[in-house]
Amino acid sequence: MQKLKVAELFAGVGGFRIGLENTNNKMFEVTWGNQWEPGKKVQHAFDCYSTKFNTGIHSNKDIAEVSDRELAETNADLVVGGFPCQDYSVARSLSGELGIAGKKGVLFWQIVRVIQNTIPKYVLLENVDRLLKSPSSQRGRDFAVMLSTLNELGYDVEWRVINAADYGNAQRRRRVFIFAYRRNMTYSKEMNNYNNEQMIYKNGLFARAFAVEPVPNKNRVGSVTLSNDIVEVSDEFSYKFFNSGIMRNGEVTTIDTIPIYEKAIPLKDILEEEVEDKFILDDAKIEKFKYMRGGKKIERTSKEGFKYIYSEGGMSEVDSLDLPGRTMLTSEGTSNRSTHIIEQDGKRRLITPIEAERLNGFPDNWTDTMSDRARYFCMGNALVVPLVTRLGNEIEKIELDYPEGTSQIELF
Repeated sequence: MQKLKVAELFAGVGGFRIGLENTNNKMFEVTWGNQWEPGKKVQHAFDCYSTKFNTGIHSNKDIAEVSDRELAETNADLVVGGFPCQDYSVARSLSGELGIAGKKGVLFWQIVRVIQNTIPKYVLLENVDRLLKSPSSQRGRDFAVMLSTLNELGYDVEWRVINAADYGNAQRRRRVFIFAYRRNMTYSKEMNNYNNEQMIYKNGLFARAFAVEPVPNKNRVGSVTLSNDIVEVSDEFSYKFFNSGIMRNGEVTTIDTIPIYEKAIPLKDILEEEVEDKFILDDAKIEKFKYMRGGKKIERTSKEGFKYIYSEGGMSEVDSLDLPGRTMLTSEGTSNRSTHIIEQDGKRRLITPIEAERLNGFPDNWTDTMSDRARYFCMGNALVVPLVTRLGNEIEKIELDYPEGTSQIELF
């Protein structure tokens, strides 16, 4: 069985790689992975990645400094990565070439450079769900720029916002996954036998991996055509993308889909039986968290001297053990209202690093190469591993069911 070579970008501690290595047919081989944390003397995530994985090339430098030649030599069939939601605006220079207008929109364009140098069959990306509606001043522009760019590169694209807890996981973590596939492949040509709605509800990658109801939420269905001029998209595009969608040849259909829910794992099922005393809260810390998690209205003064009332809604003093965990942030474990507080055997405590790993579906002690604080930070940045495995299983089916030169059509 031929392996699919994988290039992993912004690899973190290897969530994509673990997920792909757990698939049914074990068809993925990560041959090149890049992880670089700017401004950090100690590269905690890379050190973990290079310790846990002993095959493939491990790159620990700014992706912008990786040469086109090195990227081309990865021979990637699949490019994966989770990357920050930044500024994707573009502009045309005096020479007529495209350039980056936003100061921070560099990482997506590095993904584009990787695609241009590897021409992979597939691209699988992950981002925060607010990508679909950013920036606030021009809703949907950033995502439209991404779609337009992938369209220009010759890819059709599906996307889905997935709450991990909706599909049987231990954390309520919403992220958008983006799957692109080359338009000249047999699979893409076969999928053209289904219309866009059929792809979103049943026949597309996400529909096969994460089932949805066959009707939209509140009749929210939309379509839009993207301009072939990416600068025009950057300057003028504004549109409300829903949680699911597909783009083929610049034609977009987007639907607010409803998950067919699977029973989530409650917090109580991922807790350790015994924990060290350092995770137990003393009375002073308990009171501090009570205040931070409580409702409040505070008078503040802006830089311009205007007084205003800052208000914050209250939340429960402890997290319910009968529900999946809340979204874990990089601030987990600090004195922050978003930090999980567990009440167990009459004591209130923080979750442990192992429990943080379990919330994301990582093996126990995967991040034991670093300090507790760094472990929480890395898990706050990580994705939920079992979601990747499910998507990987579907990509394997594409490889097995749609080899080049064959035709397999299933009517909707």
